[in-house]
Amino acid sequence: MQRDSAAYMFGFAGVVCFVCAVFVSTAAVELKDRQKTNQTLDRQKNVLYVTGIASPSEQLERQEILARFDKRIKAVIVDMATGDVVDNPPFDVATYDMDKAAADPQLGEPAPPNESSIQRFPKYGLVYEVVDDAGNVEMVVLPIKGYGLWSTLYGYLAVDKDGNTVRGITYYDQKETPGLGGEVENPRWKALWPGRKIYDESGKESLQVIKGQAGPASTDPYHVDGLSGATLTSRGVSHMLQLWLGPEGFKPFLEKFGQQHS
Repeated sequence: MQRDSAAYMFGFAGVVCFVCAVFVSTAAVELKDRQKTNQTLDRQKNVLYVTGIASPSEQLERQEILARFDKRIKAVIVDMATGDVVDNPPFDVATYDMDKAAADPQLGEPAPPNESSIQRFPKYGLVYEVVDDAGNVEMVVLPIKGYGLWSTLYGYLAVDKDGNTVRGITYYDQKETPGLGGEVENPRWKALWPGRKIYDESGKESLQVIKGQAGPASTDPYHVDGLSGATLTSRGVSHMLQLWLGPEGFKPFLEKFGQQHS
C-alpha cells in the first residue's frame, strides 16, 4: 500500500487512535483506586481544616493527616428524616458517598423544593463528630453543597456541641470566578463565620450571607459579610445553608445533637 494514499493515512490514523485509547483506558483503570484514595484524603484534610485541628499552612503529609483524623474524628451516619444516629446502616460506612446514595432509588429520594439546584436527597447523611483528647464530643462537621454562579460548591460546616453555633466553614470544590465568587476560599472571609448562630430564638434557620458588611458575631449573629462583586455566589451560600440546615436537612439531627451534648 502506498504511504501517500488515502487508505494508508486513514489506516495509520486509526491504529494511532486505537493505541492511544488503549493507553488512556489502561491508565484510567490503574489510577482509579489512587484517585479515589486522594479524594478521600483531601476531604479528610478539609474536615481537619474546618475544625481547626489542622491548618493549610502546615502542609501536612499523608500519614499525619490520617493520624490526626483517626484520633479526633468519628464518622457517623444520620437518618435525615428523624435526625437519629444509625448504628447499623444498610451499607459500609467507610465507602458511603452521599451523592451516589442520593441517585440510588433505595438510598435517595427527590429533594424538597430548593434554590440550590439540588434534585435528589440522600436518606442518610454522613457527618463527623469531633472529640477532644478525653473522648468528649466538641463539635460536628456537616457536608453542605449547592449551586453558586457557575458551579456547585461543596464544603463543610463545623457546628459547636450546642447544635447552633458555627465553629467554621470551608469549601473544597468549587469553580466560581477567581477573586469574586472564588473568595469563598479566602481565609479572611472564612474567619468571619465562627461564633455565628444558625437558628434564632424561635428555632428558625436564620444564618445568611448579606449584601455588604455584617456586624461582629456578638451583636449580629445571623449575618455574614457578602462577597464583594459576587452577589449570586453569596446567595448560593445562603440558599445551601437554608437547605441543609432546614427541616429536610440536618436540623432534626442538630436539635438532638445539641440536647445530648450541650
